[in-house]
Amino acid sequence: MTIVTVTAPKGRLDLDQRRRLAETLTDAVLVPEVGQPAPPARVGFQVRFVELEPDAMAIGGKLLVDQPVDVMSIDVAVMDAAWPQPVREQVIRNILASMAEACGLSAPAPAWWVMFRVIDEGSWGSRGGVLSILDLLASGVFTPERVTAIQAEIEGRRSA
Repeated sequence: MTIVTVTAPKGRLDLDQRRRLAETLTDAVLVPEVGQPAPPARVGFQVRFVELEPDAMAIGGKLLVDQPVDVMSIDVAVMDAAWPQPVREQVIRNILASMAEACGLSAPAPAWWVMFRVIDEGSWGSRGGVLSILDLLASGVFTPERVTAIQAEIEGRRSA
């Protein structure tokens, strides 16, 4: 389960850009998370677009209505698993590249910020109860390498 929330000024992203980002932001996290582009895993990924009026966003202590800046924040919430620093960095790079491509830019704007959050094991609810990444490993969407890495990471913490 992964939720990507893009918060941007109202009107910054048009419908076509949001359609493209719904797909590319899912892919930006899906492959590193499960180890492959597994179409059945896509149902576990949500992308949300939150638009705020320019008078409801500020950067550098100034409202965007007073100082127009290309600012967006992208919050990525993932289930606890094996997320070593290089994988987190790849996800962040993937997301920023997807954002830039969808917005027709050669590089991400300096005021686009990505936050990568791992939701602790036992702190994610779905399907009428508490869901563990370990419950999903037998689904067939994770590569054997990711299954091994995730099991080792979670079980290693439990035994520590």
